[in-house]
Amino acid sequence: MAACLLLSACLLHAQGALPRPKLVVGVVVDQMRWDYLYRYYDLYGEGGFKRLLGEGVSCENTQINYIPTVTAIGHSSVYTGSVPAIHGITGNSFLVESTGQWMYCTEDHSVQSVGGEGPAGEMSPRNLLASTVTDELRLATNFHAKTIGVALKDRGAILPAGHAATAAYWFDDDTGKWITSTYYMEQLPAWVEAFNGRDLAAHYLNQDWNLLYPAEAYTQSTPDDNRYERPFTPGDAPVFPILTSQLFKEQGYGLIRTTPFGNTLTLDMAKAVVENERMGQGTDTDFLAVSLSSTDYIGHQFGVNAVEIEDTYLRLDKDLGEFLSFLDDALGEGNYTLFLTADHGAAHNINFMKDHGIPADKWTSDLTRAALDSLLQTKYGVSGALRSLDYFQVHLDRAKLDAADADFRQVKADIIRLLQAEAGVAYVIDMERAAEATVPEAVRERVVNGYCRERSGVIQVIVEPGWYDVSSTGTPLGTSHSVWNPYDAHIPLLFYGWGVNGGGRQLNREVYITDIAPTVAALLHIQMPNGCIGKPIEEVISH
Repeated sequence: MAACLLLSACLLHAQGALPRPKLVVGVVVDQMRWDYLYRYYDLYGEGGFKRLLGEGVSCENTQINYIPTVTAIGHSSVYTGSVPAIHGITGNSFLVESTGQWMYCTEDHSVQSVGGEGPAGEMSPRNLLASTVTDELRLATNFHAKTIGVALKDRGAILPAGHAATAAYWFDDDTGKWITSTYYMEQLPAWVEAFNGRDLAAHYLNQDWNLLYPAEAYTQSTPDDNRYERPFTPGDAPVFPILTSQLFKEQGYGLIRTTPFGNTLTLDMAKAVVENERMGQGTDTDFLAVSLSSTDYIGHQFGVNAVEIEDTYLRLDKDLGEFLSFLDDALGEGNYTLFLTADHGAAHNINFMKDHGIPADKWTSDLTRAALDSLLQTKYGVSGALRSLDYFQVHLDRAKLDAADADFRQVKADIIRLLQAEAGVAYVIDMERAAEATVPEAVRERVVNGYCRERSGVIQVIVEPGWYDVSSTGTPLGTSHSVWNPYDAHIPLLFYGWGVNGGGRQLNREVYITDIAPTVAALLHIQMPNGCIGKPIEEVISH
């Protein structure tokens, strides 16, 4: 009788179970500008970006609502629904104001590497101050749901997977293997060891990087040999074919980051995670967070308009199509939810813009730093009080200035006056008075959202459109990012699959990177992350 009652209870539970997808997959394409969805559209196949656009929902006007726009902050904001002012990740590295020491975003020397040796594995999410939507899924399911992050970059795997993650795996350049840390486990699962044993990174690099299609098909790029790109070897021309098999012998496994094969390898690992961890095969929804990092490395080296970046996205489109087909086979089409977005975009190369008569130039922070050091030494008799100008932020050593009996407000006023006189500087903002700064509201909001008192500078510089930081002795090659402008802050956002009001819908109203996590939370009927300031994008969710 007791067994019958138990069976009845189980059946009732199954019949009344809350509808949820088997698996949520978050895909962040590092440095993907929104316009890449359409710039290469004619050469995309039917199974990748076109499938997501044609069958899902595209939020066409998704903006990043903070500065600086960089990788660690982007991944944190996607998954927390929050901004640096709250989640505390203010850069890929940040200067801790209380100590004056730099901290890498996922640095954690209390843990050790698993699967490798040395500092590459001394990582965890402990510097992230807010919960993620992946954390909230774990909480909502009493930790039955599995949440796993995968990326070449440690920060691209760790921050999305969350504090309570089942696992996070990232790539070790020294060994060519996927590793983790003791924050998650004491030893790698046997399947990860077996995956590492296949040495796929070497396999891909030994194939060399040739164009996927005939050269004449690449109509959306500058000529292959131009002055805007950085070659792999100084003095060589940055042109195809790229002999990665030879470069691999010289540069090692880390080379794969700056080839499209890095994305292929990451998606191979993601498939292995789904298969071996049986993601989506249990009674609770699981979450796989994938970051595709190679697009960022290639963009930095070759720039927005390079044949290399066009070929990378055509290859990524093919890889995405294969990944979606894999998920169809593993889980059943319609049984998973996937979103695809980016952590930031990228600027056109400065010299490329100049050659086409469009305003752009370089801000030379090294010269600016020397001028500020001279000011502080001459007027206040203090050496070394300027700690950093990274991310266009002024970090000062308050203790040194106090010891010299310098009036801190006057110091800031002098610095602001010097900075305002520099070419290319649009605004300079004292962060104690940011709310009353006479700058456009959209810019002011991004400045305020990006400011964390313990980890940000006391003064923020906003440069003119098209300007970015380049050494005074350097030539602008490739690209950069970190500012509020649309080329850095306008990102793709696609939702696809279970629970999505798809069919190729396009939403043109402005939404934000911080709206992604609450949208996923609403779709799953779980609590939004604890620092979330975003709102669910209602048009995405089918009712």
